Amino acid sequence: MYILFEGIDTCGKSTQIELLAQKYKNIILTKEPGGTAFGVKAREILLTNSLASKRAELLLFLADRAEHYQEIIAPNRDKTIISDRGFLSGIGYALANGYSDFKELLSLNSFALSNHFPDKIVLFIIDKKTLQERTSAKTLDGIELRGLDYLLNVQDQMQKSIENINISYLLIDATDDIETIHNKIVEYLEL
Repeated sequence: MYILFEGIDTCGKSTQIELLAQKYKNIILTKEPGGTAFGVKAREILLTNSLASKRAELLLFLADRAEHYQEIIAPNRDKTIISDRGFLSGIGYALANGYSDFKELLSLNSFALSNHFPDKIVLFIIDKKTLQERTSAKTLDGIELRGLDYLLNVQDQMQKSIENINISYLLIDATDDIETIHNKIVEYLEL
C-alpha cells in the first residue's frame, strides 16, 4: 500500500510518521522531494527558493516525483510505503503559484507516477494561529519565507484538490493532540 502524508510545513506529518515507524517496523519511509539521490539535489534547489520561474519549480517537482516513483515506489508496491509529501503537495503549490489548470496538473502527475496514484492520503489541516506559533519557533526555508498566507493558500488548494480526486483520504485537524491524531491515523490506515 502506497500512502501519502500531506500538509504544509509544521502541521505534524513528520511526528506522526515517526510514531508509525516505531509501531510498524516493516514500513518503508520516504519523502518528496529528497527520497532519492536526485531528490536530495532537487530539494536543495527548491528550498532555497532560487528558481525565478514557477513553471521550472513545477517541472523540478515532477522530475523528482518520476524518479522517486521509479526508484522507491514501483519496486516496493507489495510493501507498505509512507511518503512524507507527494503529488497532492505538488498540485497545491502549483495552484498557489497561479497555475490554474487542475486537470492538466493531475495529468502531469499521473505521467510522473506512471499512472499509479497512492492508495490512501492523510491530509493535515492547520489553522493560522497554530501555524504562526510553530513557524516562529524554527528557522524558515525559502518556501516558508513566502509567508503564512501563501502556506495557507497551498493548504486550501490541497484540500480542494483532494475532494476532486478519487482516492481515499483522511483529513486531520493538526491542532489536535499527538495521541488523538495518531489513533485516528492508525484506525484509518488499518496496517
